Amino acid sequence: MKPRVLLLSTVHPSADPRIMYKIAPSLARDYEVICVLPELRKSSDEKGFETISLPFFQSLLSRILLCHPVLLWKCLLFRPAIVHIFVPELIPIAFLFQWLGAKVIYEVQENLYKKFAIKQFNKAVIYQQIFKFFDRAARKNFNCLFTEHAYLNEYKNLHLTSAVVHNYVALPFIDRYFGKYERHVKKLPVFFYCGVISMERSFDVLVAALIKLKSRYPDFKMHMFGKLQFGITDAEKLPDFEKIKTNLIFHGYTDLKNALPYARGATAGIALLKPVADYMDSYTTKIFEYMAMQLPVITSDFPLYQDVVEKSGCGFCISPYDADMLAKKLEWLIENPEKAEIMGQKGRNSSETHYNWANEEQILLHFYRNLLEPKK
Repeated sequence: MKPRVLLLSTVHPSADPRIMYKIAPSLARDYEVICVLPELRKSSDEKGFETISLPFFQSLLSRILLCHPVLLWKCLLFRPAIVHIFVPELIPIAFLFQWLGAKVIYEVQENLYKKFAIKQFNKAVIYQQIFKFFDRAARKNFNCLFTEHAYLNEYKNLHLTSAVVHNYVALPFIDRYFGKYERHVKKLPVFFYCGVISMERSFDVLVAALIKLKSRYPDFKMHMFGKLQFGITDAEKLPDFEKIKTNLIFHGYTDLKNALPYARGATAGIALLKPVADYMDSYTTKIFEYMAMQLPVITSDFPLYQDVVEKSGCGFCISPYDADMLAKKLEWLIENPEKAEIMGQKGRNSSETHYNWANEEQILLHFYRNLLEPKK
């Protein structure tokens, strides 16, 4: 009988790519996996693992009072061998599972010690103090997974085993929903953005650049997939926003498999982030997805990103504040389609040789196996 694994989050969306399309399928070959996320819907292409839906609340207090009891009610009787939590608020619940005999994996996907400064919700001082208390307890009692090596600078002196499993791209997933080696640039410029849409992620700079671009390419389209972290009225306050409003297509948060077709034939994939919070220490996973789709990448000039994009020769790393430079790079890609295609091919090559989930999957599986091996 396969050991049972619970993957738990009260925050992640039901189509979170790392959990639903990478970790759960990878583990399902060797474990009985039960994935528990908010507002999960069963899907026809969902294979190999069970899913359980939780209610979703934006307020942390509401989640603690209304969602956490549902999680316990639905999951306590499973008696899992391993419980893998993806958010710090579940640390107290993880201790309960540990008391019942489970091994616990605490996955750190962001440096909250730096991230609280830009959070819009659930950032009261009392929440920060509670987080620090339970985070310290988790370091001492749980096995830790990290999505970035930089987080090890914060998480030192861990008492149990730990590993870094990067959130690189799952190539079979991209090829299934996007199509392998199908780069045919559309006549009208089309740009692709997938991720949280916020001013910290240079939306204001993007708008300024696209306004400059419109004078030469008035009919371009900008597909934007992701949750808006501001109101549309805030966007409309940006200088000359009305000039490009009809060029921007806001799709909202979308399952990645449904967003990928819009990137076919795109001129570039954009992933600009300002140097705030933990952004300079953390990969934006969209870089790797763009590379896998053979889209030239335009991203921030952080050393971490330059080490990927510039070394691979798959795009440009520019200042996330420089709208003029962004406009120039977009124009260059439009006017040099052959060179842009070479960039895209180089990105795909790098994703195949290094920046892919298959490599990280082996680290994850080795980490899991070690947890359940008898101690000598």
